[in-house]
Amino acid sequence: MLRRSLRIPAAGVAYLVTAAVSSSAVAHRPEEFADIGVTRTARAGPTAAPALVIAHRGASRYAPENTLAAVDAARRRGLIWVENDVQRTKDGQLVVIHDTTLERTTNAATVFPGRAPWRVGDFTAAEIARLDAGSWFGARFAGERVPTLDAYLRRLERNGQRLLLEIKAPGRYPGIEAGVVRELRARGWLDSAHVRSRLVIQSFSVACVKTVHALLPQVRTGILGAPAVSDLARYARFTDQINPPLSEASSRWLAAVHRLRGAHGRPLEVYAWDVAKNTNRRSVRARGIEGIIE
Repeated sequence: MLRRSLRIPAAGVAYLVTAAVSSSAVAHRPEEFADIGVTRTARAGPTAAPALVIAHRGASRYAPENTLAAVDAARRRGLIWVENDVQRTKDGQLVVIHDTTLERTTNAATVFPGRAPWRVGDFTAAEIARLDAGSWFGARFAGERVPTLDAYLRRLERNGQRLLLEIKAPGRYPGIEAGVVRELRARGWLDSAHVRSRLVIQSFSVACVKTVHALLPQVRTGILGAPAVSDLARYARFTDQINPPLSEASSRWLAAVHRLRGAHGRPLEVYAWDVAKNTNRRSVRARGIEGIIE
């Protein structure tokens, strides 16, 4: 997920969006998907329930983003849903990191001084495992590592948390969608319980979301951004949520989104991001926005 400030510890909340299931499974009926915390009796209005919150890159206001420490910080603060960003290393391993380069959130420039611009995809998983991904945030997080997706999923499982997984910059990593599916399956995240209420997949890339839907038609998916109203009906065939910056979620646009049903037969949902720190969650929900990604 994009963030306007880069060096400042990220605000730690995000909203959830998607789910996945084995390609050999029978497609679920829409009513089989559990709600994810939104009160659906009042889509909008002054009595609407607060919008749901997801820990953006973990509780990244309190711990270095996209690390296991941020996952644990979210849990301590009662944030059950955690958002992350997944990319692929040179040797095909999946790691959890936001930027497509390593410089901002690790000491890659010190450890590998001759390898600028330190692109994630130019380093092996073993090389990335050597990096300190915590000191930039605070001395007490020195030695925190860039987690593999495998380690991240294990920690979420241990904590009883749920995942909004963003496939980051898929154009840089051809075939990453299939790799994500394999990893989720290997860690047991494609069973019916996870698909129903514990897993979400999203991307800024429409093509990526469409590919995920083709690989696993049962998965609930989300498109990041604010597509033109004229594109919404086409996207609704393979997605379940449209997740824009809050500033681009006009009343007219929201009405157009909510008139449509998504890939699994339920009304399209909206999870807004780029949300100011003190935004009132109840007022956001009253506008017809199910959740926020701060």
